[in-house]
Amino acid sequence: MATHTRIRPFNTKDTYPEQNLDNDLCQAVVAGGVVYLRGQIGQDLDTRESVGLGDVAAQTEKAMANIAMLLDEAGSSLADIVKVTVYLTDIRYRETVYRSMGRWLKGVFPVSTGLVVEALARPEWLVEIDATAVISEAAGAR
Repeated sequence: MATHTRIRPFNTKDTYPEQNLDNDLCQAVVAGGVVYLRGQIGQDLDTRESVGLGDVAAQTEKAMANIAMLLDEAGSSLADIVKVTVYLTDIRYRETVYRSMGRWLKGVFPVSTGLVVEALARPEWLVEIDATAVISEAAGAR
């Protein structure tokens, strides 16, 4: 039977106290050498506080920092990302978000999908970035 490693489990009633939710989730799952990340936003993962209110560049930086941190905790790295999906609440944010994300992923060459959506889970969130990575032999040798 396959074993999955669940990183930073949480319950939605703690993360979204203003919403009537009660779901057990986690920030990342490692399964079969693949790291599946929860979509990351401008939120401090330790305090659950939103950061960069009204500032899509700051939210993108925090989302990418979260991705880097979670991949490290999973035994992977930014260099191991194979797919990203970007959700924007306004098409005018695209250039800012992709520039910032591009600095974090320079030389990585993942496949990417970008979507413009009406809203994210909280109205203050302007961008969400979802990533999938592998655990490379180089990362496993750390």
